[in-house]
Amino acid sequence: MKRLKIPDATVRRLSDYARMLDQLDEEGIRIVSSDTLASRCGLNPAQIRKDLAYFGEFGVRGVGYRVRELKENLKGILGVTHTWRVALAGAGNLGSALVAYRGFLTHGFIIHAVFDKYPERAKLPRNGRFPKVLGLDRIKTEIRRRGIQIGIIAVPAEAAQGVAERLVGAGIFGILNFAPVRLRVPKHVKVKNVDLGSELESLSFFLSKRDTP
Repeated sequence: MKRLKIPDATVRRLSDYARMLDQLDEEGIRIVSSDTLASRCGLNPAQIRKDLAYFGEFGVRGVGYRVRELKENLKGILGVTHTWRVALAGAGNLGSALVAYRGFLTHGFIIHAVFDKYPERAKLPRNGRFPKVLGLDRIKTEIRRRGIQIGIIAVPAEAAQGVAERLVGAGIFGILNFAPVRLRVPKHVKVKNVDLGSELESLSFFLSKRDTP
């Protein structure tokens, strides 16, 4: 049977739905309609129903969705019901901020190893809360030894491809890439690019098209 291809945009929205359901749960709301959920997420109800339909039947017609039940279902679909071991390549300013970001842990992602070309120059705080920075030459050994599944690249553009090849060679199947370059990886490796400059340019484009008040 051919596997159903889920659009990337749908997956991103599922993450938004899960976060909103967390908020609704904290507010003590037990049942939410598609209209209310859509309004909270800035979407229309038809979009939410279409997204959820990829994965089965949820909710009760005329009643709505049970908040906790739908939240747990979405987290299961997104694969965040267990922890993922993560390796970070790049211990500069951006890498330091990523290591300190507590949102990773909240969503089940734990940075178990940090690598850098110059580990002795690492800018991570030396307070025992962060992993020891290792040289890039230890990527293959450490990733396999620690059972790490996801790699984050936060190195300069000119170094990113080489780091990606090291990660793939170590058995990594998923990469979150912050370097402003498109990586060449085998088809079985999933890469998600986070190009901060591109996102800012996109904002600049829309702001420049606004009518001046």
